Amino acid sequence: LTTGPGWPGHEVRARIEVVRSLWFHLMPYPDLPDGFADQHRSVWVDIDPGLYDPEVGHRAYHDYLDELEYAASVGFDGICVNEHHANGYGLMPSPNLMAATLARSTDDAAIVVMGDSLALYNPPLRVAEELAMVDGLSGGRLVAGFPVGTPMDTCFAYGMNPLTLRERYYEAHDLVVRAWTAEEPFAFNGTYTKLRYVNPWPRPVQQPHPPIWIPGGGSVETWEWCAEMDYVYSYLSYFGYKAGQATMQGFWQRMADLGREPNPFQAGFIQFVGVADTAAEARRLYREPAEYFFNRCLHLYPPFADPPGYQTEATVRAGVEGMVARAAARSAGRKKAPTGSSADGGFTFDEMVERGYVVIGSPTSVAEQLVNVATTLNVGNLMLLLQFGNMDRDLTMFNTDLVAREVLPEIRGLFEDEWEHRWWPTPMGAGRRRSVGGVR
Repeated sequence: LTTGPGWPGHEVRARIEVVRSLWFHLMPYPDLPDGFADQHRSVWVDIDPGLYDPEVGHRAYHDYLDELEYAASVGFDGICVNEHHANGYGLMPSPNLMAATLARSTDDAAIVVMGDSLALYNPPLRVAEELAMVDGLSGGRLVAGFPVGTPMDTCFAYGMNPLTLRERYYEAHDLVVRAWTAEEPFAFNGTYTKLRYVNPWPRPVQQPHPPIWIPGGGSVETWEWCAEMDYVYSYLSYFGYKAGQATMQGFWQRMADLGREPNPFQAGFIQFVGVADTAAEARRLYREPAEYFFNRCLHLYPPFADPPGYQTEATVRAGVEGMVARAAARSAGRKKAPTGSSADGGFTFDEMVERGYVVIGSPTSVAEQLVNVATTLNVGNLMLLLQFGNMDRDLTMFNTDLVAREVLPEIRGLFEDEWEHRWWPTPMGAGRRRSVGGVR
C-alpha cells in the first residue's frame, strides 16, 4: 500500500474497475511564426487574423481526425475533443462537429466531449439536441463534458458578463439535463432562457442521460458541485502532475469533508506525454513541439485571463490559482526566464521536463511516471496529450502507437476490481450497433 494524496485515512493500492486511457486532442494551429510571443500580444482573443492560413487549417483538421481515429483503433478507451474560440491554441470552436465525425468513423472508443461551454449557447437546448445526436450516431458512446469555459472564450470572445457567467451556466445545465430526462414536453422559465416548449428529438441512447464530466481548472465551487451532483471532476492542467498535486489534494479533501468516497474514477487528469525507444531519443523528438506549445500556444495577455468577477469569492479566499491565470502569469514573465535553446524564450524544454509539464522518456520510464500520476493524484481517467504544439502527423502516430503497445498495458490494472466506474458510457451491445464506415 502507498499513502494517498492527503485525505484522512485513505490509502491507494499500487495494484488495486481499470484505469481508463483517453487520447485528448487540443487541435492547435501548427504554423505560428518564430518570435510569435515577442511580436504579438496574445494567442487568444485578439490574435492577428492574418496569421491563419486556410490551407494549413485544412490539412491540420484532416491530420488531427486521422490521429484521433488511429488512437481509437489501437486501443485507447476514449478520444477527447473540446471547445475554444478566437485563438491559435485550439481550432475547435465546435467540438460537437468533431465528435459527430468521430462517432461515424470509430467503433468502440468512448467519444468524450470535454466539452460544450453551456453558457455560450442560446438557447442551451441546442447542446441537449446535438449531444443526443452524437450519442445516437455512436450507439451510446458519448461522455458529455460541461465546462464553465475560460474567460477568454466566454467573457471576451463571446461577451458574457463574468459576474453572471456561473449562474447562467448552472441554469443551462439544469435545462439540458431536464430536457434529456423529461417524459413529456415542458415549459422552461429561467432567468436567461425562456422556452414554451422543450421537447428535444432525438433522445440520447444512454438513459437517463450520458455520463457527465466537468472539466475544471481549480475552482472550489466546481469541486463541491461535482461532489453534490455525482459528476467526474476532470482537472485539465497545462502544467503536469507535479503542479497538479495541490489541486487534486484539495478536491479529494473537499470530497472527504462532504462524506464522499475517494473513488478514483470520479476524477480525471490531463498529462502531456512523449515516448521513444530511449530517453535521449524522446528528448530529441519532443523538444520542439513542447517549446512550441508552451511558448507560443500559451502566450496569453494577462488581463484576458482573470477579468473581475470571473473567480468566485470562495476560490479567491482558498488561494486556488487556476491554470489559465498561471499560464498568463508565466507568459507575462517569460522575458525574465532563461531562454536556453527555445526559439521563443520562456521556459526551456529541460525545465518543462523537470517540472513535470511533459512526461518524456522510454516506455518503461513513462509507464512508471504515469503509474505515479494515477496513484498519487488518485485519478482513474488519464487523459493523455500525445499530440501537442506543432507535432506532425507521423510523430504523433509514432507516439500514439508506442504508448498503446508498451505503456497502456502497464497502467491498465491500476485500481482493478477495487472501485466501480459509474461514470463510463454504456453503449448498445455490439450486435445492435451499426458498424462504422458506411455500406459493407
